[in-house]
Amino acid sequence: MLRMSGTRDQSSSASPARPVRAAADAYVQAYAELDPLVATELGLPAGQDRLPDLSPAGQQALDSLRRQVLADLAAREQAAAASGGLADPPERRCARLLRERLEAELAVSETGEMLRFVSEIFGPHEQVRSSFLLMPAGTEDDWAVIARRLTAVPGALAGYRESLAEGARRGMLAAPRQVRTVASQLDSWLAAADGRGWFAEFTAASPVGLPGSLRADLEHGAAVATAAVAGLRDWLRDEYLPAAAGTPDGIGADRYRVLARFWTGADLDLAEAYEWGWSEYRRIWAEMVGAAARILPDAGPKQAMDHLERHGTAIAGVEEIRAWLQGLMDDAMARLDGTHFDLAGPIKVVQARIAPPGTGAAPYYTSPSLDFSRPGQTWLPTMGKTTFPVWGLVSTWYHEGVPGHHLQLAQWAYLAGELSAYQTTVGGVSANIEGWALYAERLMDELGFLTDAGARMGYLEAQIARAIRVVIDIGMHLELRVPADSPLFASETWTADRGLEFFAAHSGQPPEYLQSEVVRYLGGAGQAIGYKLGERAWLAGRAAARAARGPAFDLKSWHMAALSLGSLGLDDLAAELAGL
Repeated sequence: MLRMSGTRDQSSSASPARPVRAAADAYVQAYAELDPLVATELGLPAGQDRLPDLSPAGQQALDSLRRQVLADLAAREQAAAASGGLADPPERRCARLLRERLEAELAVSETGEMLRFVSEIFGPHEQVRSSFLLMPAGTEDDWAVIARRLTAVPGALAGYRESLAEGARRGMLAAPRQVRTVASQLDSWLAAADGRGWFAEFTAASPVGLPGSLRADLEHGAAVATAAVAGLRDWLRDEYLPAAAGTPDGIGADRYRVLARFWTGADLDLAEAYEWGWSEYRRIWAEMVGAAARILPDAGPKQAMDHLERHGTAIAGVEEIRAWLQGLMDDAMARLDGTHFDLAGPIKVVQARIAPPGTGAAPYYTSPSLDFSRPGQTWLPTMGKTTFPVWGLVSTWYHEGVPGHHLQLAQWAYLAGELSAYQTTVGGVSANIEGWALYAERLMDELGFLTDAGARMGYLEAQIARAIRVVIDIGMHLELRVPADSPLFASETWTADRGLEFFAAHSGQPPEYLQSEVVRYLGGAGQAIGYKLGERAWLAGRAAARAARGPAFDLKSWHMAALSLGSLGLDDLAAELAGL
């Protein structure tokens, strides 16, 4: 799962011969001014000691900027049409992407989603905290900037609270399940460092030789940030949660379509997607039945996964599993470079890291900074564990690291000067990105990297989990009926509890992971369906390109061309891939 993106120097993108990309890159700079978290994600120097205005006024400023850019884009497109149109493919793709993304973001804002946005993984509070992990921290000046940003945490969280309070006044509230989850998450932040809080734990890792005055500033900043977290936690529990009572988990078809467009870049036929998700579920489960027999004779998939979890290969120790994951990515990089990909030097660096306590249960990836001084990083939440079965981690790290998120997003960053900062960073479409990462898992299976019976079961479990996501994400939010041939809940209506039970019956993951997953889907409607639907578009594009080129089709060349397109929504992705 992707969390954040980065890019390189964009100085060449302001050329008059690239009017659309110049407008897109100007938007990135203006966006980063309004939202310093974007500046941190991209590695831009400005605004590192600030945090965004998360109040309704901050959202209005972003919306105003987007409308201005859309008007400017229309003028540039009109001028281009008068002189022959957007003949340059990167210009054409950038124009389509910029218009689609800005319109999708404005549509989300018009539904009032940001006034009721409570999510353990995607929520603004988590983005604020995560930004500190991406900030430079190598010098005294770096830590001085961190100290100043820490003092901005109270204002940022107060603005977020103001947005939620405005939503409550309008009768637009998050579901209690989301509120309880985030309040519990904030509890875990406050419990870190023996009750001194996560921010104190973070600042305690600063270099020993810092001046006493700066050390005092960091301690003060950590204290005020922690107090702000406690204040938000208390307000959510004591005031917001009672008001939210009775708010349903699902959001309904109208809101879901708007959010699905935001996450996928497509106007989806939700009925078709739901039925296709079921067909994928049935296909993959049948394959898992055969794979289970190779692990444990006469066992079904669930029994085989439970066996792997209890008795399969495991790594003891948090640092040991981090090093093992690093070795897995380094090996994949070495074996794929030159054979199935041609990778530039900066792309060949990726780091495995341990996620801080209080994140969601799912592993994730953060992409490199503007100048690659911060490399791409994969993050493993330990969930308090110290021993880690590896059967499910191999395919996951092909997804998060190499050849998944890292190869795509680092390649985008490397080519950002040729494309645009927008196409390679903030214009990223989740379903494109997650679809590539799921395609990357399948590719490693095709290339013979998953011959170990346990690792291949882990791959199949990852595949069926993404198919189940399509089914239960759409099903829960639209309150659809379960098909009559389902092994569970036949002909009943989806609920969150049924979604969790269905997931558990087909997974080897622990209960706390599955609980976190279902809460995630309910708090980020439409995001989870993009993995499988995105993979479908990538596979369709590859199949069409192979059919068109016949014997001349070269997979390595196609991979590099595909990874060099920049972001595209699913309405455009398969057709663009087919032409490579």
